[in-house]
Amino acid sequence: MSIKLLIADDHEVVRTGILSLVRGTEIEVVAQAASGNEAVALVPQTQPDVVMLDVRMPDGDGLAALARLKQDRPELPVLILSTYDNPTYVARAVALGASGYILKSANREELLAAIRTAAAGESVWSREDLRRVTGALAAPRLGDDMEVPLTKRESEVLRQMALGLTNKEIAQTLGISYETVKEHVQHILRKIGVSDRTQAAVWAVRRGLV
Repeated sequence: MSIKLLIADDHEVVRTGILSLVRGTEIEVVAQAASGNEAVALVPQTQPDVVMLDVRMPDGDGLAALARLKQDRPELPVLILSTYDNPTYVARAVALGASGYILKSANREELLAAIRTAAAGESVWSREDLRRVTGALAAPRLGDDMEVPLTKRESEVLRQMALGLTNKEIAQTLGISYETVKEHVQHILRKIGVSDRTQAAVWAVRRGLV
């Protein structure tokens, strides 16, 4: 029985590479997308058994697409495929219900095993993956049911943190200084009652900020 796969990555060379890796197996690529929004739109049309999403894409990143897909189709297995071994991305992927997080450095057998495991409705998460984010996912949910007095700028910075951007990247994106970003990050962590950026990202996911 074939496994229908939808691939979303903004780099054609990556999509072509995955096509090559699954050729000759029971895995059939039924659709390709170059953005998260395109992937979400293609799912109802192509009815894939597994969706594989890159994280950083224009016009809708993979984690935002994951949230939308899980809202509409909670049982659909979604794998995150990324260049970045970023604990914030991993924590968000776990919190949003991804079946696993695969690095692009994975070999063919690892990739095929992940797709097959996800298609079978099983988790691809390793103990190491989950261990890395357990603290963030178990962090006190301060503010989940109450208002936290974040300023407009702090909310903007938090959103960028939850997207996995570094302080330098946030400064460039928002057009403010690196030192100003550092100050905002410290205020955000204190206000929402968490100790690090990964916990802040999970908090932001739970509040629907990303």
